[in-house]
Amino acid sequence: MLGTYNFADVWEAVADVAADRPALVVGDRRLTYGELEDRANRLANGLRSLGVGPGDVVACHLTNSSEYLETLLAAWKIRAVPVNVNYRYTADELAHLYRDSAAVVAVVDRGLVDRVAAVAAELEDLRVVLAVDDGSPETGAVGSLDVRDLVEFTAGAAVDRPDVPGRGDDDRYVIYTGGTTGLPKGVEWRMGDAFFGCLGGGDPMRMSGPVASPAEVLDRVVDFDFTFFALAPMVHAAAQWVSFMWLFAGARVVLHRGPFDPAAVWRTIEAERVSTTTVVGDAMARPLCDEWDASGPYDTSSLFAFSNGGAPLSSSVRDRLQAILPGVVFTDGFGSSETGIQGSSRLEPGARGAGTARFDQVSAGTVVLDDDLRPIAPGDDRIGRVAHAGHLPVGYRNDPVTTAATFVEVDGVRYALNGDMAQVAEDGSVVLLGRGSISINTGGEKVFPEEVEGVLKSHPSVYDCVVVGVPHERWGEQVAVVVQPVDGAVVALDDLVEHARDHLAGYKLPRSLVSVALVERSPTGKADYRWAREVAAAAE
Repeated sequence: MLGTYNFADVWEAVADVAADRPALVVGDRRLTYGELEDRANRLANGLRSLGVGPGDVVACHLTNSSEYLETLLAAWKIRAVPVNVNYRYTADELAHLYRDSAAVVAVVDRGLVDRVAAVAAELEDLRVVLAVDDGSPETGAVGSLDVRDLVEFTAGAAVDRPDVPGRGDDDRYVIYTGGTTGLPKGVEWRMGDAFFGCLGGGDPMRMSGPVASPAEVLDRVVDFDFTFFALAPMVHAAAQWVSFMWLFAGARVVLHRGPFDPAAVWRTIEAERVSTTTVVGDAMARPLCDEWDASGPYDTSSLFAFSNGGAPLSSSVRDRLQAILPGVVFTDGFGSSETGIQGSSRLEPGARGAGTARFDQVSAGTVVLDDDLRPIAPGDDRIGRVAHAGHLPVGYRNDPVTTAATFVEVDGVRYALNGDMAQVAEDGSVVLLGRGSISINTGGEKVFPEEVEGVLKSHPSVYDCVVVGVPHERWGEQVAVVVQPVDGAVVALDDLVEHARDHLAGYKLPRSLVSVALVERSPTGKADYRWAREVAAAAE
């Protein structure tokens, strides 16, 4: 009987009852639960042969592939700690993450091995790199790195489950987050808390409520066909969380392979009979709408729900999606690596939302605190900090100072403050305004970029934009916008201000505009505010 919420224990219990079911589709590779289990066991036993054991860190330096999930599972099985490495990181960010995590083994796409080799001299802990065939040419010079082909490495490994005593709820789950500023930080969870805080507690549909015991997880294994399509890369916390929510429920997961391709997404939804999928804000949703308008319609009759998380979805884009998918439930979620899932909103087919940043289904333990760390009552128009109590991380790895600043105790209750600012509506809904760390202080007034971006993106000539503050002699900062126009269009500042005037207070309107060919975003669709500030400041 399943007795813990340890991720490896839960996976193995589900894999035993669902061995013949389809589990994973990535490109041309299709694996059942039993096949994915066997591949994870071979890798787990291979890692043990390298001396990897409890507490050792295994870096997942990969794009979406079955090997990503296999590495996560293999590490968890032997009580090692897999960590996500963003494949877009610069040399400084890579070196920091590898050093900070003390990774001893890295599973790396072949096309990314040279990036590891470039910083290898700084990595005292790294022993072996296992290279995954991602279609890239053979790696060139790797210096002193011990690089081995993953297929050859696992070919002779035992397929039996490794016998590792001591697995339990206290084993660690770590997710590295870059946030909006600074070097990546490792958020460290107990698996027992992460199962509820990050993975929904055995309730991926958010309808039955969390399980009351580990044994109940197997009662929640679905008895019907259900397919989740993960569009975001697995370096993104939410992509990992939702994928494992459904794998732990016995459903099928499809991973999007390669760069984001909206035509391929629609074709996959059609071909794989996808039940639900998740985008990360307008950066994914708008190209999907454009592709539909250019080449659609596609067969989406299997689609039950369409969700968003990780970045705001503007009202104009959501309206387009609802017109394309009139019979589909729309959900939007918010949370962070430091808090897990904090809340959501749900629109039934045909319903209209009260606002893209308004969440009426708030997780237990989520509150908005004022400057004195006291809860703000519904209807109070003050802006406060979003806080979360309950299932929380242990803290940041190797960073007691930031841990102390982020995880605070109020009247005996431990809260996580992830930097989100919000108001509480009359009905108790949380209205997110954005991260305090990127807010703009102009003449003493605070401007939250995401609110302004949501309005500006509804202008017909704006394809994408990022709002930042630039220095101003009188006001301290003024609002600037970096705009990617719609193809063939020209966006003028006066037109944009006139468009936004009825929706935003005067101090929130942009005072300067820079037009670019492409707005830079992370692989997960999040805005790169550091880049945008540099672009906007250079144009002043």
